[in-house]
Amino acid sequence: MASRLNNLLSIRPQILSAKVYETTSAEESFQNKTLRPIIKLQHDLLIAVFKNYIRKHKNVFLDLNLDKQLNYISNAIKKDIKFRNSLKGMVIGQFTVDEYEEYIKNSSALNKRMTNIIKERLIQSVQLFNSEEVLQNL
Repeated sequence: MASRLNNLLSIRPQILSAKVYETTSAEESFQNKTLRPIIKLQHDLLIAVFKNYIRKHKNVFLDLNLDKQLNYISNAIKKDIKFRNSLKGMVIGQFTVDEYEEYIKNSSALNKRMTNIIKERLIQSVQLFNSEEVLQNL
């Protein structure tokens, strides 16, 4: 079990801007120490998953203007429960046992933080969803 813990922690990227102070709330601390590094680690997978989501939904996304694409990303995460749960699973699967035990104490608030970070990452990467690669895989 210790090797899983060490392996998980060793592959996570460091986020130097993710500060944790004594006055930091438990949720913000968990976000900065656990969620942000895991989501950064999973970035390429999250991008691939959203590209697949676009394809599975008949590429409607590609015909939208930028504002509507940003809303599409937000709505996909907010309203498509299966998709949202899949995204959460990709993050939760990278937790250590101790992190999971901390997560379940306040999963509702942490899920909101998690989905907001993922949404922002996808929005910041919107140009990747308009690439030739998405169009070629129709």
